[in-house]
Amino acid sequence: MDFLEYLTEKKALDGGQAEKIKTEVKKTGRTAEELILNAKLIKESELFRQKSAFLDVPLKEELKEEIQPETFSIIPKESVEFYKMAPLSWDKSRSVLLIGMVYPEDVQAKEALKFLARQERFVPEIVLITISQFDRYLDKYHAPEKEMEKALRTLEEEISKEPKEKSKPATAEFGRIVEEAPIIKMVAVIIRQGVEGGASDIHIEPLAENLRIRYRMDGILYSSLFLPLRIHPAVVARIKILSGLKIDEMRVPQDGRFSTMIGSKKIDFRVATFPTKLGEKVALRVLDPGEGARSLADLGFRGRNLEIIEEAIRKPYGMILATGPTGSGKSTTLYSLLGILNKEGVNIVTLEDPIEYYIEGVNQSQVRPDINYTFASGLRQILRQDPNIIMVGEIRDEETAALAVHAGLTGHLVLSTLHTTSAVGVIPRLIDMGVEPFLIPPTLSIVISQRLLRKLCAACKEKTKLEGRERIYIAEKIKSLPQNSGVKRKVEATVYVYKPKGCAKCNFKGYSGRIGIYEVMDMTKELSLIVGKRPSDVEIFREARKQGMLTMEEDGILKVLDGSTSLEEVMRVTEEV
Repeated sequence: MDFLEYLTEKKALDGGQAEKIKTEVKKTGRTAEELILNAKLIKESELFRQKSAFLDVPLKEELKEEIQPETFSIIPKESVEFYKMAPLSWDKSRSVLLIGMVYPEDVQAKEALKFLARQERFVPEIVLITISQFDRYLDKYHAPEKEMEKALRTLEEEISKEPKEKSKPATAEFGRIVEEAPIIKMVAVIIRQGVEGGASDIHIEPLAENLRIRYRMDGILYSSLFLPLRIHPAVVARIKILSGLKIDEMRVPQDGRFSTMIGSKKIDFRVATFPTKLGEKVALRVLDPGEGARSLADLGFRGRNLEIIEEAIRKPYGMILATGPTGSGKSTTLYSLLGILNKEGVNIVTLEDPIEYYIEGVNQSQVRPDINYTFASGLRQILRQDPNIIMVGEIRDEETAALAVHAGLTGHLVLSTLHTTSAVGVIPRLIDMGVEPFLIPPTLSIVISQRLLRKLCAACKEKTKLEGRERIYIAEKIKSLPQNSGVKRKVEATVYVYKPKGCAKCNFKGYSGRIGIYEVMDMTKELSLIVGKRPSDVEIFREARKQGMLTMEEDGILKVLDGSTSLEEVMRVTEEV
């Protein structure tokens, strides 16, 4: 029985209509589905519902959400268009590619898919999609590519007009090309695709044979676009112009920033260029002003950690230090604290490198080492500005450390960051930087050490019973929590956690957004007594545990138990801590 016979049997078509369609298929070479819809014999939704039942292939009802660029690129666009097969989501953990097909019964399409699956090493999972869904898919996900191709053709025409002897980026002719519509459009597409895809960073990297565009999403880099290498100088120059950088300086790194409207939202970009053997690499940090105003609870602070921080920011003086590697969310934590502290009756002055988020009512200043305006020299000036609260982007040297400690001692609340791997490493680090041990207890209020991990998608996370080695591991960790941590030190007989599954809302990754895991160490009286003896990390850790401090791994496990993230994600992030 073919599909037309099935429709006749189900009384969706009568015999005469089915025969007429069959004849038209032979005559025109068009599909039965197209002819039925053109003749308006059956509504598309009903036609494909019937087809789903006939083929026993699930029908995909909606294709509303964004699909990541790396998913779209798995199947060549020629195959997508010819066989009408649309890659919808890519589950890397299982190597499963969800594919929407208009004609899953097509033998040629099946063979092509088998070949692609072997070549690209994925397991295809087929769902049925309608013709109009497929057309919208092409319109939506070919749009950046079509814009890029059109801009590329125009740009190449412009470059070809440039005289050979004036081919260097510093020429006036090159400057004109950089300011013309094609390159402007090309850079706009790169930026828009990153912002709309939820990227935190955009990387523009020259390779041996092409120009690679990569986007960092939820902490992981994904390749998206590959462009001809010959347009690399124009792309970099355009970004430099936007950022106010020197387009003819390619030997040394440069830093800048710019803002633009993406949809109805103003987005800031922090730009850094870096000279490599193959040409300049550019990294753009995407700074959404809304991200800088998140609450402490939204960032992932819970229980004892939240209580200690709230108590510390109520004090009129002292130091609050955030520590962790680059990209661990330290600046976001400090901005959230500033958001709480930013009130009419206080004077807040910051010294940053760079200023990531602008906060209304806060006096923010950008350091300029090239003119000797450093954290140390700037901090001296800040103390003359009658501040109540000072934020110093980073304590990098002995002079800045001494000035920050002095500010904390003389009645100012000081917020800053320091590069150590854990909270207990801050005290030995300050001593190494020349801070006298006896000055640390009256100055240092709390230390926050942190990392970022991916949050489970709330729409699709899958509840599962904790069993086997995972249950034993978590039970042991919970049992070893400090007695005064404020957390129940027992795992129930039956424990449920959540695992990533994947859905349209999270682009079938299973994760959406990020959350922090933290160690928060309080300067208690007991800890103060041992700091003067120049204690080791082990001694400080032992005392911190007595006060109830949780490690980042333990904080992560508590977030596994409350359904915020998965155990695999906690282990991935904390394995190097």
